[in-house]
Amino acid sequence: MKYYLYIFLAYLAVMSVAAFFTYHSDKRKAKKGERRIPEKTLLWTGFLGGAAGALAAMEIFRHKTKHTYFYIVNVAGLLWQAAVVLFLVIKI
Repeated sequence: MKYYLYIFLAYLAVMSVAAFFTYHSDKRKAKKGERRIPEKTLLWTGFLGGAAGALAAMEIFRHKTKHTYFYIVNVAGLLWQAAVVLFLVIKI
């Protein structure tokens, strides 16, 4: 049963890396004046597993930090992701 935990942790790692690079790409596009990545894509990427990467990217690249709802959605995602990890650790 431990493999559920490992699979979920791998999923979170992949999603966090994806979110990190998605935020980085959007920041680059913003600086160049190119077509941007939709905000809902950034928010869903963080909420659905990439909250750690999204929050890290927000701070490192100073991107979307003035939008409170980005913090709210990503922290909410981080909380549910941590709760699932804790559940899996206790359950196993």
